[in-house]
Amino acid sequence: MDKKKGLLNVIVSIAFKVLLLVGAILVRRYLIKYIGNEVNGLNSLYTSIIGFLAVAELGVGSAITFCMYKPIVEGDNDKVSALYHLFTKLYLIIGAIILAVGCALMPLLPYLAADYNDINQNLYLTFFLLLVSVVITYLFSSKTSLINAYKNNYITTTITSVGQILQYVLQIVVLIYTRSFVWYLVCAIGAAVMQWVITEFAARKRHNIIIKNKQSIDAETKKEVTKNVKAMFMHRIGGVLVNTADSVIISAFIGVVILGKYTNYTTIMTAMTGVLGLFFTPLTSIIGHLYVEQDKTEVKKYLNFFHTFNFIIGIIFFLGYYAVIDNLVNICFKSNEELVLTKPISFIITLNYFIQFMRQATLLFRDATGTFYNDRWKPLFEGLLNVALSIGFVFLFSYLFGEDFAVVGVIVATIVTNLTICHIVEPRVLFKYGLQSPTKKYYLRNYLYIAVFGAALTALHFCLQTYSSEWKELLVNGCIAVAIALIPSVAVAFIDKDFKHYIKSTFVRLKNKFKRKTEENN
Repeated sequence: MDKKKGLLNVIVSIAFKVLLLVGAILVRRYLIKYIGNEVNGLNSLYTSIIGFLAVAELGVGSAITFCMYKPIVEGDNDKVSALYHLFTKLYLIIGAIILAVGCALMPLLPYLAADYNDINQNLYLTFFLLLVSVVITYLFSSKTSLINAYKNNYITTTITSVGQILQYVLQIVVLIYTRSFVWYLVCAIGAAVMQWVITEFAARKRHNIIIKNKQSIDAETKKEVTKNVKAMFMHRIGGVLVNTADSVIISAFIGVVILGKYTNYTTIMTAMTGVLGLFFTPLTSIIGHLYVEQDKTEVKKYLNFFHTFNFIIGIIFFLGYYAVIDNLVNICFKSNEELVLTKPISFIITLNYFIQFMRQATLLFRDATGTFYNDRWKPLFEGLLNVALSIGFVFLFSYLFGEDFAVVGVIVATIVTNLTICHIVEPRVLFKYGLQSPTKKYYLRNYLYIAVFGAALTALHFCLQTYSSEWKELLVNGCIAVAIALIPSVAVAFIDKDFKHYIKSTFVRLKNKFKRKTEENN
């Protein structure tokens, strides 16, 4: 495996993600401070709706990028060029579809925002501006994927992150001086245009031969791409129904005010999981090349390593999240409004995201090995079940526990869906079609990891301390969370032989490298 490039991709991604986390929190704080939590909820609703529209992307990017791995390894530039140009055409069509469908959905906006009458904003104009900022990104998606297919994710990460940071700076300035939601959204359009220009330059500088080489796709490759696109389309539908339906359901059945509070928690959570995910996603192309070049046994060992690594970083960060999230919301989004949710809600949010996060290792290897075709029907059942349970549980939890707990019903629906469908089907397909080995041991370890986290989270809940100082409470509870997390983390690190093997081999290589440099200097 190309460890140097993989490490570079991860380091650059994490560094920028931390900066983006800070930026996202600051922007949301100023948005709530100068315009209000209602607009914050409205912005979240818009983002979720556009997430639904993104189903038109069909998973073309993942499908075609996967198809590029083999010809890149073999040095077949004509085939890479043909795939790139097919990708470009498809994305222009997709962008046009998203724009048209988004405009057609505008009359429904008042019905999707349950308490929109309390918000002094032009729903149609503001939604259109955000829609345009997203559509622009499809104009250069083909070049982004071309760069990533050559394992240079750090380049596209840098471009995207710098553009996002610029957007955050402009949005904060606009909020302070104009207090305008319209100009706030215009800033997103400006940042997207800047990313487009820089990506064009970077792609042409590194891969101009591929871009200028006008090749047509052959029948066999077209058949393979079509098959993979269909599979990724099903995954896209399922992902949209699960990941974006929750916000729309909360807005439509409960209201944008509650959605605003909920998204304050999920903003920090998704930013954090975004950072953690960067330990995995930048390695997709690396694992893809490894899968082409090496035998399945070696690939399986890497999967075992990443699964245990997945658990270790997950239990540390998610316990830490639960311990300090209420304090962080108060500190980061300080406002005259009450923004803190009840502790049972933050408990269930934490559990839900950990369960979803434990899929990272499997999804990494699924995308890298191309086995997403074999579980193409899973996301559709997953998404439909999630929507049905979410709507049903909203009324059930509201009836049993009161309206304040209606949000819990939506989150519990996602947990049930993940445990009964995702954590069963995804590993089964990967092991059967990608690794050609049984899944039993993976299942046992995976559900054991989830059970251990649930026990640790419960223990942490009863250990949390309360102080008059937000910062003192945050520090003390954060330390308690880390202390509890270290016990299972150290235990599994010693038990898992593949994890121990790769950690030990890494230390040995670093030791030998340091020894050689010392000898050279002497």
